Amino acid sequence: MKTSSTKPLELLAPAKNLECGMAAIDHGADAVYIGASRFGARAAAGNSVEDIISLTAYAHRFAAKVYVTVNTIVYEDELEDTRQLIWQLYRAGVDAILIQDMGLLKMQLPRIALHASTQTDNRTVQKVGWLSDLGFERVVLARELSVNEIAHIHKQRPEVELEVFVHGALCVSYSGQCYASQHCFARSANRGECAQFCRMKFDLVDADGYVVERERYLLSMKDLCQIDHLEELAAAGASSFKIEGRLKDVAYVKNVVAAYSRQLDNIVRKYPDRYRRASLGRVKYTFEPDLRKTFNRGYTNYFAAGRQAGIASFDTPKAMGESVGRVKEIRGNSFTVAGTATFANGDGLCFVNARHELQGFRVNRVDGNRLFPLSMPQGLKPGTPLHRNNDEAFAKIMARQTAVRKIPVKMTLQPTVDGIRLKMSLLDFPTSSGSSSETNLYEGMKVCERICPHQEAQKPQRENIIKQLTKLGNTPYLCQEVELESGVDHLFIPSSLLADLRRGVTEQPIFPAPTLSDTPREAPTFATTSSLAWTPEYRRHPYLYNISNHLSKAFYQEQGLTTETADAFEVAASRPTRPLLMQCRHCIKFSLGYCERHGGKKPTWREPLYLRLADGQRFRLDFNCAECQMNLYAE
Repeated sequence: MKTSSTKPLELLAPAKNLECGMAAIDHGADAVYIGASRFGARAAAGNSVEDIISLTAYAHRFAAKVYVTVNTIVYEDELEDTRQLIWQLYRAGVDAILIQDMGLLKMQLPRIALHASTQTDNRTVQKVGWLSDLGFERVVLARELSVNEIAHIHKQRPEVELEVFVHGALCVSYSGQCYASQHCFARSANRGECAQFCRMKFDLVDADGYVVERERYLLSMKDLCQIDHLEELAAAGASSFKIEGRLKDVAYVKNVVAAYSRQLDNIVRKYPDRYRRASLGRVKYTFEPDLRKTFNRGYTNYFAAGRQAGIASFDTPKAMGESVGRVKEIRGNSFTVAGTATFANGDGLCFVNARHELQGFRVNRVDGNRLFPLSMPQGLKPGTPLHRNNDEAFAKIMARQTAVRKIPVKMTLQPTVDGIRLKMSLLDFPTSSGSSSETNLYEGMKVCERICPHQEAQKPQRENIIKQLTKLGNTPYLCQEVELESGVDHLFIPSSLLADLRRGVTEQPIFPAPTLSDTPREAPTFATTSSLAWTPEYRRHPYLYNISNHLSKAFYQEQGLTTETADAFEVAASRPTRPLLMQCRHCIKFSLGYCERHGGKKPTWREPLYLRLADGQRFRLDFNCAECQMNLYAE
């Protein structure tokens, strides 16, 4: 690929499995990330190397990339298996691996790109710079960062590719720094086994035992949606826009990828001299993407513009879906809905009842705006807001083929001294006027030549030549232009020869496969000027370094970490009596309107505040107002 002044924008999609990965590519993703059979931060989303090979081959047809998550902490007896897996992935042709465990840098790894997972807690410019100095090509930033913070990091370390989350579920704690699931359920979030402690129901209790809030989902965040902020993020320095969802189904992938791909295309059209898509091909959709109809807990842009209200979902951690109106009238076994939505038999509806609980029901029959539930839900009253979390009509659309992706090309047929030459050139992204131009982003052309005698045709050949050259069928190409040079259309060229020439260019790979090497990548130099305490909590709680094997311990010792108590929370021989379990930018006081720094009302309770589970377990909340951070400690 030639150097270009335009910046590639990458839409990065999740792949639960091969089907989801291929669907993501078909619907406009420039890259996908997928878990291998082990060591991914979603233990339930593992895939065989064979499936990853198939996905990689499919993605590379469009110059799209495949990244594999190997982003858990690794236990001592797993080190060799991890090393072997990474070499298998390298030989499978994947483009990068995401890692968390720094001990892997002490291994003899293949010459494969390394991306620092969001599990490495990447929220400061110091941390990003340190990772870059260690050889990481890309850093996945913490979800909590604002556009201004991203811009600052990019300005200070412009050489680092910055990957940002733009859509999907939100962890309330900084990723890689949450130990609540391990503490309460012996299921480590750093091992891909999170029990979703943050989606549980809590009482909020003050120092005197006064219940401030009762049975609320106080740590449950809405889902992230940055579709209206992609341009700002690109301008700030983000180059990869990541959709969360390695446990989501294929319908989710199709809908969300299509919506975001369209938006990135709009940005490229708006700024053709500034941006381009990171892969090839244009997508034709047979449906209208609608993010409201995909699994969501309500949407927020989180901290993109700084701290704001409305980021949490205190009433339910479940999907509510789209708003469809209010109950107008209840009559017997049916009710009417005031609103503009249309309904179908089988729709799933829900509402928040008087106990702040999400209550769902299925529509059995529809008569206009009058709905007949399978059974009338208790607590449904006139005026109740309704949401639809299963749109039956949309689900049927998404079950079909919903997109076709093709790479636009130009075919040029030329006579040679002793035969015929076919040249296929790639076409660039369409301009704002809708026209196309030959790309200058890619090396050379695809060329195929055949030796044959030149014979004058008795009748015009142009129509047949064009017909044969544009028969691209199941190839990834779409011929948008045919050029016939030097009177070649006056020659008699058998259709079989034209077909051979066409196959000769379409069966060539766009880019040759990279040459694999058995020589390991160069080990990073361990001289560092970066402080290893990227936040004050690292010094007070050394298990935050997530050191779970002798290689990661040796790595940090070489970096200058001298503490003897830095074993990971999961493997430590002993734990502190009141361990730090979460670090959150989400603040319960702010969300409830009691942050006086941000104009909230004066609290009536006495701190410290505690979260209390139904079984009586308590967790102390510490409000670090200087850092605008809420920490959660076990009692």
